[in-house]
Amino acid sequence: MVYADILERIRAAIGSDESYIVPTNHLEAREREALTGVMQVFERVGASAARQEVEAAHRDGRIDHILRLSALGVIAAHPDVRDYAEASRLASAQEFAALGSPEPRRSVYVASAHRHRGVIAFFMERYEVALERFTSALERERSAENLGNVMAALARLGDEAEARALRDRIRTHFPEALVEAVEARIALDADLRVLR
Repeated sequence: MVYADILERIRAAIGSDESYIVPTNHLEAREREALTGVMQVFERVGASAARQEVEAAHRDGRIDHILRLSALGVIAAHPDVRDYAEASRLASAQEFAALGSPEPRRSVYVASAHRHRGVIAFFMERYEVALERFTSALERERSAENLGNVMAALARLGDEAEARALRDRIRTHFPEALVEAVEARIALDADLRVLR
């Protein structure tokens, strides 16, 4: 993988001066609530209880199979768990399952699997691999999370100038709601502190 090629993919993914369309929110309220509940259980009780909450949400129909795989992958990759082999297995299973989904969810689900792989690489300090995975997620879903992840990987690779250029482009060319979401992420994410 060539770093310059990845940078070109990032630039292409964020587009030129043409207008930007924010992807529609693909999660239904019941799905968002279920996943929020999972993370609350994780914070209060821990990974084992959070896994049980994921399974209960899936059994009850509050999340589908692909969101189940995604949530279990988030738990596995969490810094308190660090089961990267399991997180990788779940990301692969998620991507495979996503291929059978109709659009627009397919693109979002595949982007999520790529993002999960990027997170694993980032936590393993394989930042160039993380950048490639995050770029792949960004190409499929332009979101504040994916943009933030790309900027964090660039910063960790020592390319703060490119991370700042991406931030500046977002500020001048993207819709206000997305800019606000990216700015909020920059303000809270320690990996993005160089952009504050």
